Amino acid sequence: MSTQVMTADGAVSMNKKAIFFTVLGNALEWIDFASYAYFATVIAHQFFPTQDRSMALISTFAVFGVGLIARPLGAIFFGRLGDARGRKWALMIAMPMMGLGTLLIGLMPTYEQIGIAAPICLVICRLLQGFSAGGEAGNAITFLIEWAPARRRALYACLQQASGVAGTVFGSGVAALLSTVLSHDALESYGWRILFIIGGAVIAPIGFYLRAKIDETPAFLEHQSIERTHPDKAATNTQSVWLACFRSIGMTMIWIASYYVFLSYLPAFLASHAHIPSSVALWVNTIGLLTMATSIIVSAMISDAIGRKPLLVASSIAFIVVPYPLFAFFLGGAATPWLVVAVMAVGALVGVFAGIFPATMAEMFPTRLRSGSVSLAFGLATAIFGGFGSLISEALIKITGSHLSPSYYVIFAALVSLPIILSLKETAHDPLK
Repeated sequence: MSTQVMTADGAVSMNKKAIFFTVLGNALEWIDFASYAYFATVIAHQFFPTQDRSMALISTFAVFGVGLIARPLGAIFFGRLGDARGRKWALMIAMPMMGLGTLLIGLMPTYEQIGIAAPICLVICRLLQGFSAGGEAGNAITFLIEWAPARRRALYACLQQASGVAGTVFGSGVAALLSTVLSHDALESYGWRILFIIGGAVIAPIGFYLRAKIDETPAFLEHQSIERTHPDKAATNTQSVWLACFRSIGMTMIWIASYYVFLSYLPAFLASHAHIPSSVALWVNTIGLLTMATSIIVSAMISDAIGRKPLLVASSIAFIVVPYPLFAFFLGGAATPWLVVAVMAVGALVGVFAGIFPATMAEMFPTRLRSGSVSLAFGLATAIFGGFGSLISEALIKITGSHLSPSYYVIFAALVSLPIILSLKETAHDPLK
C-alpha cells in the first residue's frame, strides 16, 4: 500500500483532510434531507389541501416516511458499492443525487397549480433523497472509523452524527429565521422554497467537490490487497454478519425513535397541539439540536475511555421513565425558558446514543462487509422506526385522543432496545475485525 511508504506527518495530514472533507460533506447533505421536516406544516397546506388540518399533516409526515423507506434500498446499493469499490466512491455519488431531489422539491408546483401530480412528484423526490441518504450514513461511519486511532474510534465515528446534526441545526435555524422575518403569506408563497433551492443548487455541488478530494481508507486498501493475494484470508462468516445486523437494528430502535419524535416531530407537535408559535417551536428545537451535538462529542469521548455499554444502558432506562412526563410538560403551558431547558435535556439524552452507536455498530462487522452491513442496519432501523415516527405520533394522537400518546412510542422503543444493549459484548478496546 502507498500508506506504508508515507511519512508520519503525511499520514496525519491525509487523515485530517479525509476526516474534514467527509464530515463537512455529511453536514451539507443533511441540510438538504432535514429541510422537509421543518417546513412540514407549510408543505401540508401546499400539497395536501384538506379541511382536516390533522389529516393534511399526517399526509405530509407519510411522505416524509416514504423518503426514509427508500433508505434500505439506497443502503443496499451504496453499501455494496462502498465494500466493492471503496467508501469514497459511494460518498461521492450519493451527494448529487440528494441535491437533485432537494432542488426539485424547491421548484415543484403546488396542488393548486397541478393537482394530484403535486403530491405524487413530492413522493418521487423524497424517494430520491431517501435513496441517497441510505448510502450516506453507513459509508460515512465506516470511512471515519477506519481512519480512527484505536482508542478514539467512537470520537471519530460520532462525527458522522455530529456533522449531520450540525447540518440539521443549520436547516432548523434557517427555517426559524425565515418563519421570523417573513410574513405568513410570504412564507407560504415562496419562503419555504428558499432552503430547498439553496440546498440543491449550491450546497450539493460544493459537497461533491469536497468528496472528490478525499483519500480511501487504509483498512479498505489493506483488505483489497489481502483479497488479491490471499483470498482465503478474506473470507467471512456471513451468518454471523446477518445476526449482527438484526441485533444492530433492534438496539438502534431507541436511538432512532427518540431522535425523530423529540427533535424532528417536536416543532410540528408544539405548533399544532401545544399552540406555541411556529417560529418559537423551531428556535427551541434548534437549541435542542445544538445540545445534542455537544452531547454526541462528549459521550463519544467518555465511551472511548470507559466503554460503550454503561452510557447506553443508563440512557435507555432514562427513555423508559422520561417521555410521558416530558410530553405532559410540553402541553402544560410552560414559559419558553423552561421549554428550552426541557428540550436541551432530551437533546442531551438523544446525543448519548448518537455519539456511541455509530462506533458500536461498525465494531460488530468485518472490513469486507462493514460498509454494507452498517448501511443496511442503519437504513432499515431508520426506515422502520424513524421514518414513520412523526406519522405514528400524529396518528396515535388522533386514535387515542390523547396528546401524550407520542411518548408511548418512545417508551416502547426503549423497552425493545434495552435487553439487546444489555446482551452486547463490549468492543471499545478491541481491535477492528
